[in-house]
Amino acid sequence: MSNSVIVAGVGMTPFVKPGTEPPYTVMGASAVRMALEDAGLGYEQIQQAYTGYVYGDSTAGQAVLYDVGMTGIPVINVNNNCSTGSTALYLARQAVEFGVADCVLALGFEQMARGAIDHVFQDRPTPLGKFLDLADELQGHSASPMAVRLFGGAGAEYQKRYDTADATFAAIVVKARRHAQYNERSIFRKLLTVEEVLASPRFTGPLTRLQCCPPTCGAAAAVLCSPDFARRHGLDATVAIVGQAMATDFRSTFDQRDRIKIVGYDLSAAAAQQVYEQAGIGPQEVDVVELHDCFTTNELITYEALGLTPAGTAERFVQAGDNTYGGRVVTNPSGGLLAKGHPLGATGLAQCAELTWQLRGQAGARQVEGARIALQHNIGLGGACVVTMYKREA
Repeated sequence: MSNSVIVAGVGMTPFVKPGTEPPYTVMGASAVRMALEDAGLGYEQIQQAYTGYVYGDSTAGQAVLYDVGMTGIPVINVNNNCSTGSTALYLARQAVEFGVADCVLALGFEQMARGAIDHVFQDRPTPLGKFLDLADELQGHSASPMAVRLFGGAGAEYQKRYDTADATFAAIVVKARRHAQYNERSIFRKLLTVEEVLASPRFTGPLTRLQCCPPTCGAAAAVLCSPDFARRHGLDATVAIVGQAMATDFRSTFDQRDRIKIVGYDLSAAAAQQVYEQAGIGPQEVDVVELHDCFTTNELITYEALGLTPAGTAERFVQAGDNTYGGRVVTNPSGGLLAKGHPLGATGLAQCAELTWQLRGQAGARQVEGARIALQHNIGLGGACVVTMYKREA
């Protein structure tokens, strides 16, 4: 990246259980209004909008934004599995960085159904067919939901390689709940013990039910602008995106027949490395991270993919408390997907909102003291990974 892009405003609705949510049009419009108010802008100043969602009919983004304003601007709908929100952010950032627009909106929302994610269309091939076929070949078929089979298998592979204890994975969701107790927007705020986590029903590999993120409904939004636009309009330019990269699958995802690589390890590592090079800032300088903890197994694997700890040392990283307050880097202060929830289209922009609040010093009881460098990781199987670095500029 040649120029930083300002995060001028963010907004996020509370994340809630399916069946208790307002319609997606209401959630999405609410998040946009919050982001505009936070930025101190009107919708008429937005020049483009990128709207992300996974489960919904075509032009749902327009249906949301028409409730906020009808100004004739381009509205581009985005669907990239669980990385949808960050993909919208990525496209919005590109539009600003390369001078296509000065002020752009990124929005993500999701109105999900109860239960584990499954194929919506049963009359055609699933995009994850190749992933699932290889996972079944390597570990045997399971009746578990498809994402559990993949991420549980990755955890089992990691255990086999490094002799990692079940309790180490369980400790990650215990940490997530401890962080989420201070986040009023989180779906799960009740504290857990390792023993409670391990006693919940067992799925694939080390995963138990409490180590899996819940289906969730919610929305989040961000207003991005150029530094010049921020100066001309007197906007808060405290937080800037100083590095961002997206990666999709390499041949190694399948050819190396490695269950950890099947769930996107190489995507995460490649995107992270690009971001560190762009920003000139290494992983040891990061103060706070929001990473894609859809399952405890993925959080543990991602510590290493992002370079937060060397390969094979994630268990020691967890046991030493280096993933929480008082440790090396506070990971998922929001509670992450495990406790805050995972409305697929909104997740990436909720991460953006949390890190913006952290760098502004607005995170309340979950504030990471002195946070200046923040890293975001959002991955979607099938596959896409977006890694974003933020810096406090003032």
